[in-house]
Amino acid sequence: MKAFHLEYFEEAVNYMLQHPKIKGPGIGLLGHSKGGDLVISMASFLKGITATAVVNGSVANVAADLHYKDITLPAIGYDPKKATFPQPGFIDIGDVFNNPLEEPNRQSLIPVWRADCKFLFIVGEDDRNWKSDFYAQTACKLLEEHGKEKPEVVYYPKAGHYIEPPYYPLCKAFIHKLVGLPCVWGGEPKEHSFAQVDSWQRIQAFFHKHLIQERPSSKL
Repeated sequence: MKAFHLEYFEEAVNYMLQHPKIKGPGIGLLGHSKGGDLVISMASFLKGITATAVVNGSVANVAADLHYKDITLPAIGYDPKKATFPQPGFIDIGDVFNNPLEEPNRQSLIPVWRADCKFLFIVGEDDRNWKSDFYAQTACKLLEEHGKEKPEVVYYPKAGHYIEPPYYPLCKAFIHKLVGLPCVWGGEPKEHSFAQVDSWQRIQAFFHKHLIQERPSSKL
């Protein structure tokens, strides 16, 4: 990952908004992990976004610089010394990323308060990729400080980072592309499976509520 340009994603948003099968007036975004901070950035900078669901995402730009017009958000810094090795051959990077509320890391903070949409944050409390609970709480605080509506946040105890659609097996560890080593993701099988089923239902309900406008019933 060298850089992300929001104009690329803006083209996709504009295409969807003009598609004949899109009811409008806006569209919904769903992102997980790095995709989570990307959809927050899209909602913060682009027009036409009505609802955004974030699954274990970051409120800081991660991995590579993000560009949009004359704006650049650098990738958040990290301290590799904070990584731990819970068992031979596996690394835990849950605490390595810097705090985006502290200088000089604030320049990586996504201006979520610029967004004009509804938010849903899905949080696995045993996420070992990064501090998803802290990022969700930070987003809530920033939005409320700027007079925006507090997002909906759903916490799942003992759920890990990789909360996928229902019935996917728990991914306890995976070779991280940026780290180059097997990283632990956290989560316990039973609780994580429940989170996948429950969060998927909540995500669908969230989009149904904010994207599908009920048509008034006709009187015969």
